[in-house]
Amino acid sequence: MNAPLVELRDISIAFGGIKAVDHVTVDLHAGEVVGLLGHNGAGKSTLIKCLSGAYQADAGEILIDGDMVEIHNPRDARAFNIETIYQTLALADNLDAASNLFLGRELVTPMGFVDDAKMEAETRKIMARLNPNFRKFKDPVKALSGGQRQSVAIARAVYFNARILIMDEPTAALGPQETNMVAELIQELKAQGLGIFLIEHDIHNVMKLCDRASVMKNGQLVGTVNVADVTDEDILGMIILGKMPDRAR
Repeated sequence: MNAPLVELRDISIAFGGIKAVDHVTVDLHAGEVVGLLGHNGAGKSTLIKCLSGAYQADAGEILIDGDMVEIHNPRDARAFNIETIYQTLALADNLDAASNLFLGRELVTPMGFVDDAKMEAETRKIMARLNPNFRKFKDPVKALSGGQRQSVAIARAVYFNARILIMDEPTAALGPQETNMVAELIQELKAQGLGIFLIEHDIHNVMKLCDRASVMKNGQLVGTVNVADVTDEDILGMIILGKMPDRAR
């Protein structure tokens, strides 16, 4: 098999002597969704923040395409085509989709003015690929539904050539229809060859969206399973009991 798109190898992080992440190894291949699960405080968000550049590991290695890399901050992560979509989405509510997509990276005319027309055209192009039903290009994003806001955040990541996408509970607080919209977006990203780490609490979403699931408990990795080989109850047992299901051993 080809080298993983990304590998977090033997990562450890401590805060004030408490090991938040204790020698954890997970990996992700292109065109794959790996779910990261565990109770609050299990260490999954801390682990993934090493990849996004928000934290630095005390020990361990990060490999991308089989090569060891150093990620000291979010700018380094972005240079390796790693984009993070946080639960809060980090959108500017008073701006429209195009202004949000290019926020901080605006397109300009040869005269140096912000090129609103080109930014809207590019936004329409990427949305046609990701969410053809999106129509509210002129509205401020605060007027959009939760699923539409997710579309804008995902479009921003994809437009800037994300290869590795970190998604933090993308369907939290969404209704069934909106959740289905985000699920379709994730399937589209998979088909385009992106690798996605999905931080999730909802086991049903993991069963529906993920190829593999990595479960953490008390800062340690319980294990990683192929979702097709286990049941919801198996994964729940991993989260609560901290041990692998018999069928996955």
